[in-house]
Amino acid sequence: MRRTGFDLVRSTDSRGGVDDFIPYEATMRAARAAGLSVGDYIDEVMNGTPGATRSTIDQLRALGVFAAAPGTVLEIGPGSGRYLDLTLKECAPSRYEIYETAGPWAEHLVAEYGVVARPAEGYSLAPTPDASIDLVLAHKVFNTLTFLGSTRYFFEMARVVRPGGRIVFDVMTESCLDPETMRAWATKGGTGHDSYPAAMPRTACVDLFATLGCVLEAGFRAPMGVASTEVLVFVKSA
Repeated sequence: MRRTGFDLVRSTDSRGGVDDFIPYEATMRAARAAGLSVGDYIDEVMNGTPGATRSTIDQLRALGVFAAAPGTVLEIGPGSGRYLDLTLKECAPSRYEIYETAGPWAEHLVAEYGVVARPAEGYSLAPTPDASIDLVLAHKVFNTLTFLGSTRYFFEMARVVRPGGRIVFDVMTESCLDPETMRAWATKGGTGHDSYPAAMPRTACVDLFATLGCVLEAGFRAPMGVASTEVLVFVKSA
């Protein structure tokens, strides 16, 4: 089933999570039938954005995000694991933690990749110690959360990353919301609802992380549905 212009997203709400958007068993069956990996099936068939996940990972590689060979990685809301799979092909961390509220997908990722699933409350990374992670990731998560939900995660991401480590996530900033894009979201049936997509001011992100000792290193646009999000890369000061 192809849903052109609709980007399937993951939720960090414990009442169902990404399995409400991308049901585990049905998606796995459909990907196998199409002869595609789960990631390619979601990008190509479900989202209508071929190569979107690979493009993001390629740009992160070009920016040197994986060059330091991070030994510990944490990903918020990996969902189907399409970014996780490619991240593991770029680096070989000794520990990869995930916070995923969708039980079937979390179990699959643990069995398939040997990652460590942490209890996910939808706003906290409390089980992870301070300054213990080299690379913190979140892909297509914060465009589905409320402003405060995302902000609470921002504080947590800055807490768990070690000095010299990186934080990578995408948000729908004002640069992603020109008038035509806003019209597309508002008028194309089925592409959005009251809480999705959620916007986040770029300056608010950059200024907040600056107060937490994290400096913006780079940013680039990534496709999402009828529009895009902005991927931001921060470095924690030593």
